[in-house]
Amino acid sequence: MSQPLPLLYTFRRCPYAIRARLAIATAGVTVTEHEVSLRDKPAEMLAISPKGTVPVLQLADGSVIEESIDIMRWALAQHDPDGWLEMNADEAATLIRTNDAEFKRALDRYKYPNRYPERSATDYRREGERFLATLEARLTVQTFLGGGQIRWVDAAIFPFIRQFAAVDPIWFSNAPYPNLQRWLQAWLVSPLFLSAMAKPARAVVARVAA
Repeated sequence: MSQPLPLLYTFRRCPYAIRARLAIATAGVTVTEHEVSLRDKPAEMLAISPKGTVPVLQLADGSVIEESIDIMRWALAQHDPDGWLEMNADEAATLIRTNDAEFKRALDRYKYPNRYPERSATDYRREGERFLATLEARLTVQTFLGGGQIRWVDAAIFPFIRQFAAVDPIWFSNAPYPNLQRWLQAWLVSPLFLSAMAKPARAVVARVAA
């Protein structure tokens, strides 16, 4: 009798879920995906992860991974054909921590300024630009955030930069971040990203090179 596949609760546009799916796809790990309606979260997901946010990965043995970064690490621990984990761990941790804390806070306020009327959308955008400038500086001296090749830090941060750029695409296209714009565009047209955004009928199976 075959062992059940890991079950990934996900949502297409969620940046945390996107980065988990990117790692799963590049690792070539087969999972069953359950696309979640955020207005009607499945009771099965809430039973194993009461926090109610995606992604959530339930493994075949019943254990649960609730954080997107941990799902990325789990997938790449199974198989890391492109060496995504081959970079300085402290550098990766610092960039991801900044992205997930200060930058995500600014991003939320920039996207939804009406919810945070204490300051203007422009003010919140400027807060986020501090991180954009950090990424631009790295991408000025190397092709990717982790060096000369795509690393897991690129996949972990890209979905959030995608959201930031989408708030005002005209502004972003004219902003003084040419290397970040190049990096983002390469991700947006990559087969890996396009495959991760597709809605599979049952499972993610094939690995697609970026």
